[in-house]
Amino acid sequence: MQICGVDDAGRGSMLGPLVIAGISINKKKLRKLSGLGVKDSKKLSSIRREELYKKIISLADNYYVSKISPKSIDTSVEKHGLNHLEAKFMAKVITKLNPDKSFVDSCDVNPKRFGKEISKLSNNKKINSYHHADSRFIVVSAASILAKVTRDRAIAHLRKDYDLGSGYPSDAKTIKFVKKYYKDQKTIPKFVRKSWKPTKKIINKT
Repeated sequence: MQICGVDDAGRGSMLGPLVIAGISINKKKLRKLSGLGVKDSKKLSSIRREELYKKIISLADNYYVSKISPKSIDTSVEKHGLNHLEAKFMAKVITKLNPDKSFVDSCDVNPKRFGKEISKLSNNKKINSYHHADSRFIVVSAASILAKVTRDRAIAHLRKDYDLGSGYPSDAKTIKFVKKYYKDQKTIPKFVRKSWKPTKKIINKT
């Protein structure tokens, strides 16, 4: 039996992609996954996540990672459809992996509704959607590591050219970067989400 776990990274960020990752693994290998020391990516250091990323890919039967651009995010936010966008990409991952059973981390306040939407979009009936699935199911923890490492690499790539901090609105360095860029260039960088409230505030104030 092939079990799939799907999670996201970067949903709350002001810039960079929203990453959706999924892994598919035989049920018999779940113990091995646990033996690697896999846990929710938020509970691991960046070095440990990088180490586990390689081990997860080696052990998994299949995996798939998808990046959602800030432009697509902005379009969805304007239509109040960010959850739908995420459901669509999670369905895409599940369709690619074609497992017998899937566990997903729900971004919707109603996990059951979110699971039903993914099920409909992927034609896959066995979708188990939960809050905090990344800390409850090892297969989702593994997906969370793939998503976080992919997201961190994308931000590291941007950092080669820009001093932009973590990318999250709570980071003063990120806010300072967007403010200065907008003041100097009279535009917002394409990797920044224009629909985010802090970005709108910067545009309206400057």
